[in-house]
Amino acid sequence: MRSGEPRKRSQSVRFRPRRGDRLTLDTRASDADRQRVVELLQSHTAVGRLTLDEFTDRVGVVYNADTLADLARVTSDLPALPEKPGAVRRDLLAMFGIAAVTLLLLALYMAVTR
Repeated sequence: MRSGEPRKRSQSVRFRPRRGDRLTLDTRASDADRQRVVELLQSHTAVGRLTLDEFTDRVGVVYNADTLADLARVTSDLPALPEKPGAVRRDLLAMFGIAAVTLLLLALYMAVTR
């Protein structure tokens, strides 16, 4: 892309900055951003969506990316990966833990107020 050319925004963006970051796609990409995209590409290669040649080509683009928009274009044709099962289990454990503590406190309150 030439420096005088306006940057086009991708409509289908799979790479997104971390939650809480107030960044636009014109924000310069960090090494951590590039690493996250490489890991995402590795996952897609592992499930067969990318060949090793495609993976190699895209990793080259990632390491030459200047902005988050450049990174987003590398993954725009790939579907979102399903959440890891461990993340769901942790959420369920947290929910059950909160419910157990609430029931314990309710039982304690009922025992004290009798």
